[in-house]
Amino acid sequence: MTLILLFLILPTLIIIPMSLSTTSHLQFPPQGLTWMWYAAYFSDPDWMAATWFSLRIAIATSLTATTVGTLAALAIVRGDVPFKGMLHALSMGPLVVPHIVLGVALYLVLSPLQLTGTLAGFLIGHTVLAVPFVVITVMAALQRLDPALDLAALNCGANRAQAFIHVTLPNIAPSLASGAVFSFLASFDEATVAFFISDVGGKSIGRKMFEDIDFNLTPVIAAASTVVVFASLFLIGFAQLLLKAESPQIQTGEHDQ
Repeated sequence: MTLILLFLILPTLIIIPMSLSTTSHLQFPPQGLTWMWYAAYFSDPDWMAATWFSLRIAIATSLTATTVGTLAALAIVRGDVPFKGMLHALSMGPLVVPHIVLGVALYLVLSPLQLTGTLAGFLIGHTVLAVPFVVITVMAALQRLDPALDLAALNCGANRAQAFIHVTLPNIAPSLASGAVFSFLASFDEATVAFFISDVGGKSIGRKMFEDIDFNLTPVIAAASTVVVFASLFLIGFAQLLLKAESPQIQTGEHDQ
């Protein structure tokens, strides 16, 4: 198992020393060590524009996907709605359908509306991709939460909105925040769909990497990739900490059951 994991992460690990090479082309092992390519990445207006564009999209996607995914999870686990199985299947669909198929479909929908390359267009596309991650984490939290807690709040005079805000939401907050982190990551480093819905005016960092691989292959790409890798690792670690955090109410509900 250790050898398999090492084989899977080896390409990512190789990128890091390649980003420090003194040569003007990608080479492993690197000849010498330098930070010049990181300086070139942070000082290049095109790279910074693509990075900030992706960051804005990822933040907006995290907010919208968390909202939509939480509502969908509530409907599936606690709601009395018809066709729950179909709703669950539709919410998981983007995990099954190849991203290249979604990219083509989104292009055919967004292009006539002149939304390709816009923040709104990316927000629509990336929200579709990110919602399943929120649904999975929030559903898991809701299934572990004792429904009697909501019933107790309702019996005490709270309406359903108040019961959700004051009882359910604090209990599922760690999982909800974890889903938001995963939806952020699903948007920030997404490249396949971004390739179809980008244009000259709005370009994500994934699309920028694709273009430089074709026309300007330098260690700047390795430096940008390393920055994305470490940012992703930090956020994934933060998400894991959130998933391990359990409120006393959930623990009590599990114990009572």
